[in-house]
Amino acid sequence: MSDALTVTPLDSAIAVLRRALPVLPVVVVIALLGLPIAPGGEGGANIADAMSGVVVVSCAIRLVRARRRPLSATAAVVLGLPVVGIAVAAAGAADPGAGITGLARYLQIFVLVPAAVLLSVRDRRDFRLLAWSFVGLALWQGAVGVQQYVTGTGASYQGEDVRAVGTFGPTDVMGMATVVAFGLVCAVALALGTSAARQRAVATACALALLLPLALSFSRGAWIATTVACGAQLVLAGLRRAAKVGAVVLATGVILVGGLGVGTAMLQERIASITQVADAPDQSVVDRYTMWAAATDMWREHPLTGVGLKGFPDNRDGHASLALSAGSDIAGAGAAFHKQALLSPHNMYLLVLSEQGLIGLLALGGSWLALLVCALRGLLRVRRTPPGARSAGARIPAGTDCALVACGLIIWQLTDFVYADIGGPSTVLTAVVFGLIGWWALVDQAAPAGPEAPAAAPSVPEEAAAR
Repeated sequence: MSDALTVTPLDSAIAVLRRALPVLPVVVVIALLGLPIAPGGEGGANIADAMSGVVVVSCAIRLVRARRRPLSATAAVVLGLPVVGIAVAAAGAADPGAGITGLARYLQIFVLVPAAVLLSVRDRRDFRLLAWSFVGLALWQGAVGVQQYVTGTGASYQGEDVRAVGTFGPTDVMGMATVVAFGLVCAVALALGTSAARQRAVATACALALLLPLALSFSRGAWIATTVACGAQLVLAGLRRAAKVGAVVLATGVILVGGLGVGTAMLQERIASITQVADAPDQSVVDRYTMWAAATDMWREHPLTGVGLKGFPDNRDGHASLALSAGSDIAGAGAAFHKQALLSPHNMYLLVLSEQGLIGLLALGGSWLALLVCALRGLLRVRRTPPGARSAGARIPAGTDCALVACGLIIWQLTDFVYADIGGPSTVLTAVVFGLIGWWALVDQAAPAGPEAPAAAPSVPEEAAAR
């Protein structure tokens, strides 16, 4: 009998892998985004997109075998709402082939993969595993980006190959910035929402380390969205803590920029350009305003259904003014100089409005707003946990870190959509983010408000005894 109860390290490892098995394919999707993107490989599906399809298929097989209702009525409505506008816009596309392609892409990013991720996460430990996976990917991409800046092998910026783009290359300059921002938001949440000293220390160190690559991405949209999201997380975690953390971040910024001179001239000029969007905007801002105006004109001509999926590029020239340039200059990071056509308004809300009309915007926007409201409600529910119902020695209610991750990510994404839209190899990560947010907002709401329940999976000794 004693032999049956003997637990080996191998047994422990097998038990951990078995318990995390449903969510491991999602971790693989995140990990695959650390692989280099071939030069000139912009657009189209990549290996991470293919793996996201495996996640959807494997989730569907589990549901069929379990023969259970996969989603609550509320979750089904919130996640399925975007299908209405997407289907209508696909049917109204001028090019049926492009309409089908757009339909598949939108369903992948906003419906299928988020639902599969939501159904793959079983408890808060799985949720935290994915959050730490985001942090790990951000650290890797950030390290590559910093190395590119230091060695002058990044994407071209103001005539120098110093822009940090990670493994995504110059054709997806927002890729590394997005990944690093996601990791930074997760790290801040994991640091603020726990009473465990080790998790707080590691998460804080990761958050501080990610500030540098985010700065070297020279992405104004990512800076703004990260500032808004992390500021909201600090406020939601408590004003006193917000003041302390804000002082640490400010001191770190002063040391990096003022003391060490990290990219001083370029960073100061880039930061200053954020406030020059009206007086003396650069050409990238002029292009963005021009495409925003073109998208608005398209919507006015087709207010309910838009011009159809993938219809913005074909209708752009008929609505854009002469201020629009020929395209963005692409060079560096292993790519030869070329012009990249401007085929989207770089504003997700206006892209949906122009291609899907009011129907599509209300459907997608309604789904996102519902996720935001439900995520905030989940945070309030956790915050109301009485001290007597918390785990021994816990000053912060269990689940606060998960709540702050979800709230921070949805706030970041909705803010960033003002300056960016879907596209590029990193887009599949947006789908995973919505799935993670959806689990907290739509599934964990049924969890008890007290201490976290133990995992349903049997422990290793119990399994050994059973054998």
